[in-house]
Amino acid sequence: MCGRFTLTTDSKKLAESFVDFEAPDELTPRYNVAPSQPVAVVANNGQNKIEFFRWGLIPSWAKDPKIGHRMINARSETLAEKPSFKTAYKRRRCLVLADGFYEWRRNPDKSKTPMYIQLESRQPFAFAGLWESWRSPEDETILSCTIITTQPNEFMANIHNRMPVILPRQAYAQWLDPTEQNPQQLNGLLIPYPAEEMTAYPVSTVVNNPRNDVSGCIEPALK
Repeated sequence: MCGRFTLTTDSKKLAESFVDFEAPDELTPRYNVAPSQPVAVVANNGQNKIEFFRWGLIPSWAKDPKIGHRMINARSETLAEKPSFKTAYKRRRCLVLADGFYEWRRNPDKSKTPMYIQLESRQPFAFAGLWESWRSPEDETILSCTIITTQPNEFMANIHNRMPVILPRQAYAQWLDPTEQNPQQLNGLLIPYPAEEMTAYPVSTVVNNPRNDVSGCIEPALK
């Protein structure tokens, strides 16, 4: 599961990393992005811009938006089967932008250590995501998204039994194609990111509380 991540880069650097998409003029650093909060996405809606959707997918048929709390992740292996995700997988895909994420490594004594995971390059990257538009009875529209997960690579297997799908830059165009896609055309993109291009270190338990959105979340834990 991917339940927390970061986007600490400024708008200028984000624009340099995602040159094909219009970036916001300003971007507040986020050190502890949590479910139900706004996240930076690029959707295949023809806008070619970085927008902000609620994290936790709300299917268009849902009667209650609270269902989104259970839809922060979608397993790549079952996307084409699950009613909550199968239509979005064909038609509504997005990039969820980040520059790091957290997982909690289980220790021999059954305690858990929060780990902060990044690319070796420390550059921003994009999770594979799905998005939906939901309209309330009061005619309020909520744009929401989920992050796709897959089996861990050799590096992540030492930390957790799942990992988010990180898409390489060359996959963006296919993933964001607005035309309906056959799942068989997309499944090959939903693979573990190369282990040798990732790095991680333990951080303080300050990150355990989602209200703590501070730079201390990503500081290495004291030994």
